[in-house]
Order: sequence, then C-alpha cells, then structure tokens
Amino acid sequence: MGLKSLPKQFHQPLEERFSEKKILDQVSIPLIDMSNWESPEVAKSICDAAENWGFFQIVNHGVPLEVLERVKEATHRFFALPAEEKRKYSKENSPTNKVRLGSSFVPLVEKALEWKDFLSLFYGSEEETSAFWPPVCKDETLEYMKSSEVLIRRLMHVLVKGLNVKRIDEIREPMLLGSRRVNLNYYPMCPNPELTVGVGRHSDISTFTILLQDDIGGLHVRKDSGNDWIHVAPISGSLIINIGDALQIMSNGRYKSIEHCVIANGSQNRISVPLFVNPKPEAILCPFPEVLANGEKPLYKPVLCADYSRHFYTKAHDGKKTIDFAKIGDF
Repeated sequence: MGLKSLPKQFHQPLEERFSEKKILDQVSIPLIDMSNWESPEVAKSICDAAENWGFFQIVNHGVPLEVLERVKEATHRFFALPAEEKRKYSKENSPTNKVRLGSSFVPLVEKALEWKDFLSLFYGSEEETSAFWPPVCKDETLEYMKSSEVLIRRLMHVLVKGLNVKRIDEIREPMLLGSRRVNLNYYPMCPNPELTVGVGRHSDISTFTILLQDDIGGLHVRKDSGNDWIHVAPISGSLIINIGDALQIMSNGRYKSIEHCVIANGSQNRISVPLFVNPKPEAILCPFPEVLANGEKPLYKPVLCADYSRHFYTKAHDGKKTIDFAKIGDF
C-alpha cells in the first residue's frame, strides 16, 4: 500500500517494543555440525543445547540446500500474488481448515497487531495437499517437509535418548511426532519498525521446531529468564532448532522451550519458514516415566494436546505464560 507511517493498530505498548540495548553483543546460540550425527559428541552437543539454551543452529544437516532455496523462493512467490488471489486462502474463504492465510497472531484478542502475514499449511495427506495447498508454493513446501523427515527422526532419537527413553514405540510416536505444520512467514518492510514487532514474545507449543530463515535476520531469543536477548544471526545453509513446550513438559523441564520474538525491519522484506513437529491433538502431554524414575517430582500435570493448543490460540502472545496451563502448583 506504500504506507508512509505505521497504522495505529500496530503500535505496540512501550514495554513490548524492542530496544537494541537489550541485545547481548558477542553472544550466539550454539552452532552444531551434524555431518557425523552418530557421534556421541554431536549427541551430547544437541542435548546440552536443548537443556541450556533451548535453541541451536545446525549445519550439514542432510536437507539439500537447493530444497531450502526453492521453498524460500516459493514463499516470496506466494506473497507477491495479487491480494485477491491470496485472499482465497483466508480463514473466511479457504475450502479447508488445513490451509489458512492470516495476519498478526490472533487479531481478535490482540490489543496491538504484529507486523506479519503468514500462510499456515497443515499436512493431512497427499490428496489434501494436492487439492488444497496453493499451486504457487505447494510442491516446494512439501519437498521441504519430506526432505526434513530424516533430520526430524535423528533429532528426536538423540533428544529422547538423552532422557533415558530407550525407544520411540507406537504409543510415544504420536505423542512426539504426530503431526506436521509448515508456516510461510512474510514480514514486509515496515515504515516505523521501532513502534511494532514482527512477532511478539512467545514460546512454541511444538515438540520442536525447525526454522529456515533468510539472510536478513531479526529473530531474537531470550537469554535465561532475564531481560537480555540474543540475535540469531543468519548462517548460510543452516537450520535453527528450538525446543517447544510439549518437549519441555515431556522432559519435566530438563529441555527448555525458550521465549523468542522477531523485530520489524525498516529496509527489507523478510521471510522465514518454520516446520512445526507437533504431537497429535489427541496425545496426552506429561513427563516421561523414565525422567521421573529416580524420584524426581513431576512439574507438569497430564494435559490433552488439543486443549493445550486451544489455550495457546485463544490469547495474544504473552511470553512463557502458556505453559502455566500444565504446571502443578508454583515452582
């Protein structure tokens, strides 16, 4: 629209605006080379990063770089479509609830909107994908999702082994890896980036998330529980992994689902493509018995994944408050 100033509904309250002063210089999340993924050192690095950081970047991950480039190009292609073409996929018009174009997060309950558009694609079946995903990005997104499957299983194997869970059986499989969703995120150039955010402070509710970002940057991760933030600088060919609330619950708090946000950009359009590895909606989230075997007290009560997800999507982004839904008492 060629806006010269930010519309009022995007003006964030002062406490939610991002200041460069909050960013820690010379600090970065761990970078792990996955080329020898069976090595005990690599496994230890992954579990240490999940415990102490909640976020890490990986290189030599086995997902072909050309696949990553193609899905980034497809994201730009979709958001370059005319508005009336994109609108076919809005909540009101989409022929399925598995494909949804949206803006911000949950606009109906947000006091201030976030400066982001997204296309959310839930994977149900090949038939649904073929019938309903937008033709301009369908093949590339599906290729990205399928090409990540070996990586997903390798990461999951390492992470659960670090919790003394010997194998992922038919009961645990849906609890950990039950569903997939890909978002194509678009952060348009913003006339007043200092007044708003691309995405507000939140943690993901997934088991874990694989994030592909472009070379522009803007993702920030909270360091511990203080007010310091770390910029996740783009590294060519890398993927970012972050632990979600579901795995924090299953690990009884050993693995950390960390708060993160995205700042708005005043000079460039930014895209990112998160692949959310989620439990099945009917899965019960609770700490693994193996984690509690040494007498450790459970920090979380059993919750239905669908209920937890519904709780997340009925409120604005609010940092780490979602996980209170599953907490036992105060800790």
